[in-house]
Amino acid sequence: MSDTREVTCRPEWTGFRWFLVGLGAAGTAAAVLMWALTGLIAWAGIALLPALATVTALHKVTVRVRADAHGVHSRSLLHRRSVRWSDIADLRVRLKHANDPRVQDVRRLIVVPRGGRKWTLALPMSYTTPDPEFDETLEAFRALHRRHGTPESSPLVVISYRTTGRGWIGSLVVSVLLLAVAGLVASFVPSAEEGRQAWNSAVPCTAETPAAERGEACLTTLPAVIEHTESQRPKQGSWLYFTDARPLERLRVSQEAAQAFRAGDDVELTFWHGSVREVAGERHVWREHIPTPGSVTVAAVALTLVAGYPAARVLLTLRSRRRPDGEVLPAALPFVAVLVGTALWLLPLCYLHPTTLFTSPRTTVWPVAGGVASLALFAWAWRATRARVPEEGRGSAGPDGDEEVFLPARFLEATDYNPHHFGTHIALGGGPPAVVPHPGPGRFAAKPVPPGRLTLGKVRLAQGSDGDLVPSTWHVAELDDAGTPVRLAAAPTDLPRILRHLVPGQVSTGAQPHQPNQ
Repeated sequence: MSDTREVTCRPEWTGFRWFLVGLGAAGTAAAVLMWALTGLIAWAGIALLPALATVTALHKVTVRVRADAHGVHSRSLLHRRSVRWSDIADLRVRLKHANDPRVQDVRRLIVVPRGGRKWTLALPMSYTTPDPEFDETLEAFRALHRRHGTPESSPLVVISYRTTGRGWIGSLVVSVLLLAVAGLVASFVPSAEEGRQAWNSAVPCTAETPAAERGEACLTTLPAVIEHTESQRPKQGSWLYFTDARPLERLRVSQEAAQAFRAGDDVELTFWHGSVREVAGERHVWREHIPTPGSVTVAAVALTLVAGYPAARVLLTLRSRRRPDGEVLPAALPFVAVLVGTALWLLPLCYLHPTTLFTSPRTTVWPVAGGVASLALFAWAWRATRARVPEEGRGSAGPDGDEEVFLPARFLEATDYNPHHFGTHIALGGGPPAVVPHPGPGRFAAKPVPPGRLTLGKVRLAQGSDGDLVPSTWHVAELDDAGTPVRLAAAPTDLPRILRHLVPGQVSTGAQPHQPNQ
């Protein structure tokens, strides 16, 4: 691969894509012809759909990405761009995880210009893991960069949804949209309060009530006889049918009401504001649900709290903007605890007192005390999600005696003492350090680590290239195994203790922790 002089990437399934281009062009021509013959403007709108599909397919089939001694060149139907190797700081991989386990993850190549915005190449693209062809193309790009440019980082940087360098605009847009919907829902609180007060104050109509005001200013009660009922699932709706379609043919009710009423039941229908609000009979009384200001306020507040999760992801991303790309970010779960804790006191308050906050000692102390508790939770979450920098010599408080312990840890490469990545723990004490696939007790299936073979390079934070099996809070030690680089991941309190057994005498002098800027 070091002799690579040029790499050219072309799209797959070109024959099928050209077929789509031809099909879209034929559809566009047919729609335009019908527009010309009939004069109907609707055909113009129909022609836009195959035209857009044609342009999209043509763009996909004509894209080319080439790397040579001069730099990286991209060409498509609508865009051309070239960047010299001297202007490229790094080449990275963007890993997009699929939400569906049946769909493979997507990997793409990112060009990082010096002093410019990142550029995601259209090709190469991988839909399978592992993908030898993508890995070979990636290595060819990096070899050309090393030969004709000056890469800023030697190890490959992988950017995913859980690492620094990820995008945050999408999360911000989701949060803003949820807040906008919450504001829209909250705008209905006054009308819901007015409707509740009007319903509570409504009185039956009298003989002196004008006909024009009946059903609006007062309650109108009419007799009816149920002909039959239809009980369906809640999402499908249940119905009451009335004899001779008087005073109406049918009425949609809850499933419970449809099951409670029987054919032939005499009922009274209460009309208000032009619709049936109550059906009363000897067996059952059904009332139309009227949104209360409390329920509307709870819905608005719940949407606001849900918007807090993508906002927390934006906060974590911006907080780590000074850290190198590819480092695993802390999970946003502590902020989820803040949102849940806030919901425990805020939702009941909004339901019981939607429009009377700070009007009494109870409605004043309640939100103030809850706000203080939420601020305390936020401070805890802020501290819990900070980057814990590896420190030399720091380890668990437990003594390194002869007592056998099993510490969660993973070698990230397959070796003779970690075949097929089977190890999940490292056994210390009671014998030489060994990799085991279980948390103990006992050294069943243990693979001893050969003494004196490992040399410690540095200890760093977890990165996206370490894989999803490494928790975001773990640290990674870069080791040299007789000339072969290997990585060992473990919790920050356990890793120094493990290293003292694997590389005795090197922990205090060999570790070179990475110091992120916060």
